[in-house]
Amino acid sequence: MPSPVLKAGSRPPWVGLGAAVWVQIAAGNAYNFPLYSPLLKSVLGYNQMQLTILGVASDIGESVALLPGIACNKFPPWAVLLVGCVLCFFGYGVLWLAVSETVANMPYILLFITILIATNSNAWFGTAVLVTNMRNFPLSRGTVAGILKGYIGISAAVYTVVYSLVLKESALNLLLFLALGLPVLCLALMYFIRPCTPASGEESSEHGHFLFTQVVSVMLAVYLLIITVVNQMISLSQTVSYILIAIVVILLLSPLAIPVKMTLFPVRDRIDSSDQLAPPEGNATQTDPLLTPSSSAINLGSFHEADDSSDVETLLAIGEGAVRKKKRRPKRGEDFKFQEAFIKADFWLLWFVYFLGVGSGVTVLNNLSQIGVALGSDDTTILLSLFSFCNFVGRLGSGVVSEHFVKNYTLPRTFWMTCAHILMILSFILYALDLSGTLYAATTLLGICYGVQYSMMVPTVSELFGLKHFGINYGFMLIGNPIGAVLFSVLLAGNLYDAEAAKQGTSTCIGADCFRITFIVLAGVCGLGTILSIILTVRVRPVYQMLYAGGSFRLPASAIH
Repeated sequence: MPSPVLKAGSRPPWVGLGAAVWVQIAAGNAYNFPLYSPLLKSVLGYNQMQLTILGVASDIGESVALLPGIACNKFPPWAVLLVGCVLCFFGYGVLWLAVSETVANMPYILLFITILIATNSNAWFGTAVLVTNMRNFPLSRGTVAGILKGYIGISAAVYTVVYSLVLKESALNLLLFLALGLPVLCLALMYFIRPCTPASGEESSEHGHFLFTQVVSVMLAVYLLIITVVNQMISLSQTVSYILIAIVVILLLSPLAIPVKMTLFPVRDRIDSSDQLAPPEGNATQTDPLLTPSSSAINLGSFHEADDSSDVETLLAIGEGAVRKKKRRPKRGEDFKFQEAFIKADFWLLWFVYFLGVGSGVTVLNNLSQIGVALGSDDTTILLSLFSFCNFVGRLGSGVVSEHFVKNYTLPRTFWMTCAHILMILSFILYALDLSGTLYAATTLLGICYGVQYSMMVPTVSELFGLKHFGINYGFMLIGNPIGAVLFSVLLAGNLYDAEAAKQGTSTCIGADCFRITFIVLAGVCGLGTILSIILTVRVRPVYQMLYAGGSFRLPASAIH
């Protein structure tokens, strides 16, 4: 089958990326748990432990992406998105019925399952757009992962602004918006999220397009943070609120300016189709690397004729079936099936590095409202918006920085996960000390590092284990999030918080002692993550030197058959 013709003015990948921005905002709906969790506690009468367990349900639903990963290899993206729409509608719809007391006395276990179903829509939304766009931009995977994960990170700030300015801080209206608004949005974008001819990575304008998208996303993040703070300081009229929200919508639409510009100012084809389909005589077929999900397009060297008669006899014997050709196992950098990756030490090292970093970070996120109250914050909405902004900075920034260093210095992306673990230790120490002014500094630092852990895991999985089965390999990595939430958020933070609240004789714990031991343990967890990430970085450094030799991605020589 001939290779697809690459065109410098090809628009479909950029249309899909622009549409993916909106789907990623929808895929961040689990970050809303701190906004409506106080309503669950007050209306349904839950204690902190019960509330924390529901938060874990949110984490489990968001992170269980094995089924979406498998589905991405068997079904088109629109079908995967459709499943997400159904889960979102029914999950948040039932949750709204319970909180509005339209359905009274809903069993606790049923509410747990409802939240799990609702937030599992994130896995279907996020996996569909991430897998599709990683394959559409195979030579810029770090940048694409940073952008898409960045928009998920900033989604919490988007929801916070909508919650404050449009929904007038009504958690009930927020749940209704999630149940109805998000499915409609994703249904409208289904057509645009689809596989297409991959971007070649060689057009001079491509770097500028990515830079434009990154700059716009930073402007959006800063703008959201500013209007959140302003809204808390002064009362805004309804007209002003709607104008501010309109600007948010315009900024979210901005990435679509790239395909519009490519339509109005098309670029001539870089490669003539007849040249592309006819390989040079005397040489093996050459194709650009990573044009297909299987990563099978390899820059082949010239094959030399074999003069040795024994080699000829062996080849004839193989062809006649006298000798059975031994199946070769994939090497790092090639395409691994899940069962092949599962038995590799690097796979588990990466899993534990991610699990320790994200599991400790999500503990703070799930309990951010309670942490803010315990440490004397008057407005936890600003705290959540700050965490969201810094989470975005970590995701987008690490994608840009790692892409530069991996292509110019072959520095493994896991190096930045090591740096994030070290800074997370510092942030937990700041939380535990509870010094004046350290609450916001610690939240800033932790938000950035939390984003780095998420963003760096994605391209690392694709580089070590390939793009063909990326969906399921990536989906398994995400399981580290809910497991960390169960261990650190429920069993550790939830129990210690309730015990301290019982000592104070109240349901709401006040003071640094509410979470101090939790923060100390989490600092130790990140210390272990630091050690494991250093080991992983040392192990995979030769792989990155092989993959990015000469500043461009190439498959290892062992992949040439």
